Amino acid sequence: MPLSFSQISKDPNSFARTGLLTLGGVEVETPIFMPVGTRGSVKALSSEDILELGYKLILGNTYHLYLRPGKEVMEIFGGLKKFMAYPHALLTDSGGFQVFSLSGLFKFEEDGVRFQSHIDGSHHKFTPESVIDMQRAIGSDIMMVLDDCAPYGSSTERLKESLERTHRWAKASVDYWQKTPGDQNLFCIVQGGVNEALRLESLQTLQNMNFPGIALGGLSVGEPREEYVRILECLSPHLDPLRPRYLMGVGTVVDILDGVKNGIDMFDCVLPTRNARNGQVFTSNGKINLRNESHRLSTEPIDPLCQCKVCKTYSLGYLRHLHKVKEILAFTLSTYHNLYFMKQFMDNLRKSIEKGEFQTYYSHWKKLYAP
Repeated sequence: MPLSFSQISKDPNSFARTGLLTLGGVEVETPIFMPVGTRGSVKALSSEDILELGYKLILGNTYHLYLRPGKEVMEIFGGLKKFMAYPHALLTDSGGFQVFSLSGLFKFEEDGVRFQSHIDGSHHKFTPESVIDMQRAIGSDIMMVLDDCAPYGSSTERLKESLERTHRWAKASVDYWQKTPGDQNLFCIVQGGVNEALRLESLQTLQNMNFPGIALGGLSVGEPREEYVRILECLSPHLDPLRPRYLMGVGTVVDILDGVKNGIDMFDCVLPTRNARNGQVFTSNGKINLRNESHRLSTEPIDPLCQCKVCKTYSLGYLRHLHKVKEILAFTLSTYHNLYFMKQFMDNLRKSIEKGEFQTYYSHWKKLYAP
């Protein structure tokens, strides 16, 4: 079943909006934060945990799943959702960003990119068509095109080269996908770094192609926050209102707030789960480092206002102990809490837009989580 998207409500003083995204019969309310399950698992949690938390859309990573367990396994098991026993919606990136993060281990070619595995040094090639084939095997509801994400600080010449390659590959991708679209949907990826003219050129070029959704790539990759916000503000008036907008790899509270303010519907990031494993948890009063000595004797929960099963059951003192002695349970409990926090944060954010209270919500959380 192809994607459908409808805008439900809009903030009169910004581009913030709520919507309903339907993927393969699964209804997803937006704006949404999507947990990252890079290798077919949201680290430290089971699929039962993810279902219990109420997440209906999560991510997988094409690069990592291509290398292990591989396309054959995905096909034999009928896709990643059956493989990991997760029945709801799935988004996969194309793997391009991971390839370009390999530094000297990749090389551009006209029709794709050659690279060496970070695992064993074996040689591989991704093309616009091959990454779609892999994502078809994975069975994701939303697939991403292969693009060229130029690193922050790239010259104008490099950014223009990135756009030419990204747009050429996008055209090849959408042509290939449309031959047999099936139930999967393909999103394009807007590039251009922090150059406003190139960003607008990329957005216009890609929105003129027949993609069901629009993604913004190459942001929150090291640029100053002022640049991040400036590019969002540049693009927001020009984003197609009929298609969902996905800001890739963005997941701090502050960055989500500015994204939503500028019309973004979908976010993902490893930060809530990675930070949890490092002992940092999110609360209604800001961030807490569970390893701090000050928590050693605390019988209080992580957050007295939180209703998650971790806060209802365990004390700060116990969680600090688990992290200090490096018990695996520390990762599970902290990750569960952080993803519960993110789910509640996004639920309440949507309610604030629907009630006409987004500006108040924005100001409260922006001040609380200011970098």
